[in-house]
Amino acid sequence: MTVDAKPLIEINQLAVKVLFQQLGAVDAVRFLRQFITGFGDYTQEREKFFESKSLADIIQEIENQRK
Repeated sequence: MTVDAKPLIEINQLAVKVLFQQLGAVDAVRFLRQFITGFGDYTQEREKFFESKSLADIIQEIENQRK
């Protein structure tokens, strides 16, 4: 008995299609995001982004966005 293995890209496409059909778009994306690693250096980016802001400035920005 011989079994023809499907290409991995074909298996991935089918798996994503089934996930979206069975879970819906939102839950399928939430599921897939578990397996995606981040990129960049968050600590360095955060320090650069917030270097000229005080804690009071950051809190005020958050409160302004909530309005």
